[in-house]
Amino acid sequence: MADPALDPVAGNTSSLGRRYFIRFEEDTLRQRPLWIRLIIEFLGTFVLVTVAAGSGVINHYVGNEPISRTAAVIAPGAVVMAMIYAWGPLSGLHINPAVTFAFAARGVFPTKWIVPYWVVQLAGAICAALFLEVMFGDVSTGGNYPINTPGGEWKSMVMELVLTAILVSVILNTATGGRSIGHNAAIAVGSTVALLGLFASPISGASMNPARTLGPDIVGNDYTGWWLYIVGPLVGAAIAVAIIGAVRGLPDKDELEAAEGGALPMTGTPTREKATE
Repeated sequence: MADPALDPVAGNTSSLGRRYFIRFEEDTLRQRPLWIRLIIEFLGTFVLVTVAAGSGVINHYVGNEPISRTAAVIAPGAVVMAMIYAWGPLSGLHINPAVTFAFAARGVFPTKWIVPYWVVQLAGAICAALFLEVMFGDVSTGGNYPINTPGGEWKSMVMELVLTAILVSVILNTATGGRSIGHNAAIAVGSTVALLGLFASPISGASMNPARTLGPDIVGNDYTGWWLYIVGPLVGAAIAVAIIGAVRGLPDKDELEAAEGGALPMTGTPTREKATE
């Protein structure tokens, strides 16, 4: 191996290498600013609602329902899995007001970011619904509605509560001791979305996400049972937070970083301490 003192080229290369790794470590410690997080939350919710509502809209548009119920509930789980791998470090990839609420209630997400996250999540859902309406029409056919039986709204509300409690428990526990990226969170959360939809979608649509339901409702101007898709997920998320608090105690630093995102470098952004002041 060349001696850097005798070989100027090797010395320069070694110096550049050290400077690169020092800069990389410094950048890795920096956090994304809020505006980048909001862009990711908007795009993520847009993609999720396009896929989740799109199956019903496309089935109605094409006719004869070529997309089976199984495919319709697996697709959102698969796209959530993919987006956690790709975008999870940039915002925490909540793409769900109930998840944002849960992280804030857990004490690992700045409360001043709750409303901005909710606004862009709902905006992403509305834009996705507008896209489906312009492309195929009848976006209401991609919405979530309570089962049409006596007491159907209450049964659907309880189901949304239970499903969201399960989903948020998985999200919170895969975020603990790590980040909401990689195999643990991506596979666990994506498969949970799909599995819960497989058995429960006939009852309430297995939304577990107020934005996913309200986007098509607003664009389609059909608010059937809208309240249960807000009450059920938020109460379910609160139950999940209470459970993890009872069994795991206070959150650690890794859980906080998972909730906020922050695993990828972003040059020139403020540290977490400055961002959350």
